[in-house]
Amino acid sequence: MRGFVGAVLALSCAPGPADAGFRSPESLIRNVYAYYGNGSPELSDGLPRNADTARQFFDPSLRTAWTSAKTEPYDFLVQSPTWRVGPVSISILRKQYDKTYVSVAFDNMGRSVRLNYILIKEPEGWLITDVESPYDSLRMFLDQFKN
Repeated sequence: MRGFVGAVLALSCAPGPADAGFRSPESLIRNVYAYYGNGSPELSDGLPRNADTARQFFDPSLRTAWTSAKTEPYDFLVQSPTWRVGPVSISILRKQYDKTYVSVAFDNMGRSVRLNYILIKEPEGWLITDVESPYDSLRMFLDQFKN
């Protein structure tokens, strides 16, 4: 019986198309920055650049750019090649048609960082369509370093 229960649990936890997106904008942002912690290696190396992660976090138009850019001089989501991210502040700036604009602020190694995430609500959940810094956007940044 225990083998059957284990098999059912393994099948129910297997990744699939329904794993994309998040239930709320805040949940999406918290999950992005969970990858920038000081814990286990898989949660400390930044947001992975693989197809599964891209499908879970980004809208279809940004997924290929996220997985193909491999030689960036720094991680756009923390605005630095290294990080020690402090508490993350999340506030919804506005909801406009199908997009929600979310302000994210945190301290990275003594330097204040503020980014604006542009999120969309898809049937599978909330996804990132772009991220804006005061100087650039994630789309333009990744376009510079695509392989």
